[in-house]
Amino acid sequence: MGCHLLAAAALLFAGNILFRHFDPHLSLGRRLLKSGVALGITALVSYYFGTSGVLVPGGLAFIPLVYVHGYWLPKQGINGWTAELRDKYYALRRIQPPDPPTGEPSGE
Repeated sequence: MGCHLLAAAALLFAGNILFRHFDPHLSLGRRLLKSGVALGITALVSYYFGTSGVLVPGGLAFIPLVYVHGYWLPKQGINGWTAELRDKYYALRRIQPPDPPTGEPSGE
């Protein structure tokens, strides 16, 4: 069970760092809550069903991921890997784009 939790924690940690810019409005508290719930579910599944119980749902989770990122998002005019065109991406998710950075040097 420890290896399953370590692997899940590593994936969640890397995912939160690498993919944070796709959902900039999600607060740190909510990210931590989602990670805690995911680790709790992983622990329960690992305890009751073992390695197969962790790997099978994890593998099945890739089916909608591949469908959405490989077919549906490109059909909507959005790159499934980079989320470009950002305006379309934010409109599709119905969220406001993040504010542009401020404090740029004025060049004077």
